[in-house]
Amino acid sequence: METQNYIINDITPFSIEAELSEVQNAFNQLTYSHIPVVENNTYIGCISETDAHCFDSDRPISEYRYALEGFFVREKTNWLDILEAFALHNSNIMPVLGDENNYLGYYELGDIMSLFNNTPFLNEAGAIIVVEKGNKDYSFSEISQIVESNDTQILGLFISKIEDERTQVTIKIGHSGMNAIVQTFRRYNYSVVSQHDEDKFLKDLKERSDYLNRYLNI
Repeated sequence: METQNYIINDITPFSIEAELSEVQNAFNQLTYSHIPVVENNTYIGCISETDAHCFDSDRPISEYRYALEGFFVREKTNWLDILEAFALHNSNIMPVLGDENNYLGYYELGDIMSLFNNTPFLNEAGAIIVVEKGNKDYSFSEISQIVESNDTQILGLFISKIEDERTQVTIKIGHSGMNAIVQTFRRYNYSVVSQHDEDKFLKDLKERSDYLNRYLNI
């Protein structure tokens, strides 16, 4: 996906010698979590809104250089890596640098999220299944084989949780064959974390449990 078209440069980065009062006034008019800072026209980091309002307003940014956060992405960085950078740095603005570390502008989080919203994972009709297995016991190739062997298309999958040496994988598939896919995952020793109306295995367990309860209550 082309991300360069989403680069915005309507905010002039602050010089490292600018007073904090200027930065504070800018944050009061903006909804951004950070603002870029440059030194001799070279990007050196971002100052956060939280820090800006905690520092003395009559001091220059240079006295708080240690607080600048040096995150950025390149002009040709993949959109998924850009999204990851947003998440890692808890920011809604992401500076973009050229090959010579020249400041080109920034991305807004909402614009990059819109790229994700336009992927088949979100905008194609389908069903979600979440499976779990030991960290060393699962593989994407095996998961793909299980789904595709049941004549169903994979629209996307990703690791959604890692905990206690077990990994959860979220998979989006076409609507067909859900019960067969669920049963196949179980035969391959995957735990099916998500619940599905089509899951006959769980239906049978519930029916047997209800029957046993009625028998015990006689």
